[in-house]
Amino acid sequence: MKKKLILILTLAVMLIPFLAIEAHAGDLDEGFDDMMDNPMDPGMMEDLPEDYEEEVERARVIEVEEATGPAGEEEFYAESLAVRLEILSGEDRGEEIDAVHTLTGNPAYDMHIEPGDRVLISTLEISGETEVFIIEYERDRLIYIVLGVFVVLLLLLGGLKGLKTILTLGLTLLLLLGVLIPGLLAGYSPILLTIGISIIVTVFTLLVVGGLNSKSYSAIIGVLGGVFIAGLIAYVVGGMINLTGLSGPEASMLMYIPQEVDFDFSGLLFAGIIMGALGAVMDVGMSIASAMEEIRQVDPSISTKKLILAGMNVGKDIMGTMANTLILAYVGSMIPILLLFAAYQEPYVSIINMDIIATEVIRALSGSIGLILSIPLTAVSSGLLRDKLNPQNTPEI
Repeated sequence: MKKKLILILTLAVMLIPFLAIEAHAGDLDEGFDDMMDNPMDPGMMEDLPEDYEEEVERARVIEVEEATGPAGEEEFYAESLAVRLEILSGEDRGEEIDAVHTLTGNPAYDMHIEPGDRVLISTLEISGETEVFIIEYERDRLIYIVLGVFVVLLLLLGGLKGLKTILTLGLTLLLLLGVLIPGLLAGYSPILLTIGISIIVTVFTLLVVGGLNSKSYSAIIGVLGGVFIAGLIAYVVGGMINLTGLSGPEASMLMYIPQEVDFDFSGLLFAGIIMGALGAVMDVGMSIASAMEEIRQVDPSISTKKLILAGMNVGKDIMGTMANTLILAYVGSMIPILLLFAAYQEPYVSIINMDIIATEVIRALSGSIGLILSIPLTAVSSGLLRDKLNPQNTPEI
């Protein structure tokens, strides 16, 4: 009876945020459609005539040589190349076209192409005239191959557990790309959206992977408690030290998107911290709960106090490496910035007080605090739930 009650409550927790989001699904889809229909910069959109058409297609480079004529005499560019391309997709598949490809001399922006390279091209038709631009290397084919290897390894080595992992990953991506991003673009609260999605992802993932038992329930309690504490610390402390949420250039660019959404940037910072910490905290919570379940299976007569202490000891061993995982992940993404500070010998007091640095420090520390606190939350809840759901004299099979 108690198991059924917990199952009903768990399902209710999952459905409440989902139904709240679903009630506004039309608005979310409309915001997402607006984003996809207007991918270009607003300033560029204003400069183009109303009768322009743009398509992005795949192509292969056939021939590359130095451009001559007016295109090759542009002083702004370091080099101009005449490129022969074969279109590989769309209505004009198989046709060959010519394009001028320019290089600025800046490796951050230049694409150095050779015959045989596969690229993406933008064909822009303006008043009956067609212009072709090479906009990016084609990378998705190899991405899909690596993804296929990942899925095959999960199924071969994980079996049913691997299949469950794929299902939970699929739901996570669906919620992030199909609900969170469109919801934020539609102007919904990033805090409420993130909390709802975090609950659904955590509950669904842990129940699918661990099953309907005290192990999964205690892991859910520990994970959600740790993650929300991390987000709360980041939100409160971020407000106290005036973190704007605009430390990165991408966040600043959101102020100029065509949808003209009035974003809560501090809320976006909260959402990023929650999502960044969720995976690591989930790993810790399930590891501790699973270890405690194994101990209980081996010795069903173990006291609740000893079981909790055993869980805490497991958590202490995990804590050091997982805290390092979060810190190293954030520091790794900041290596170019840290190199700039070192190169220009910026004083420490200036560095630590910069918005971009303070944001990443609070992000890493709050995530680590949430991870650490998830350990006692999981251990205590696992011990207490064992007494309620799995009495000592009736070991679970």
